[in-house]
Parts: sequence; structure tokens; C-alpha cells
Amino acid sequence: MDTSAIAQFIPLILIFAIMYFLLIRPQQKKMKDHQKMVSALRRGDQVVTQGGIIGKVSKVKENNEVEIEIADGVRVRVVQNTIAQVLSKTEPAES
Repeated sequence: MDTSAIAQFIPLILIFAIMYFLLIRPQQKKMKDHQKMVSALRRGDQVVTQGGIIGKVSKVKENNEVEIEIADGVRVRVVQNTIAQVLSKTEPAES
């Protein structure tokens, strides 16, 4: 390979590097933060689902499910990853 062939690949490499730092890396960080938030859910946390439903976590189940109370006596099961935001966290119980 001569230097002209290498010089043709430099813009392509630069474009990939820019795409990585502007798009891919922030998206991976956002996904990691969301996964951390979802794994830290506890009973009593007030959450918003991706569908816009606001409720209070009444039970964290296995199989990535959370039971949310959306009104008095009305509980729904949702998949943990559909939790978009935690509005208020409960403090951990002191022993």
C-alpha cells in the first residue's frame, strides 16, 4: 500500500471516531445509567412508566417484573425496563 491509499482511509476513520464519541458512547452511558436506576428500584419508590403511568412500587418481583400501585387497590405488573423515571426514592430502612 502506498501513502495515497492510506490517505483515502483517514477521512473514513475520522468520521467513525466522531460518530463514536457523539452518538454511540453517550447512548451506551445512558443505557448503563438506566439499567442502574432500574436495578435499584425498591418498594415505595414513585415511578413513571414509558407509557406515562405514575405509580408507587408495591413489590419488586423476579423475572424483571415490578408491581406498581397506580390507585388505591389497583396494582399492575410492568417489566422493569419500561420504567422511564424514578420521581422519588424511599430511604433504605435502618437496622
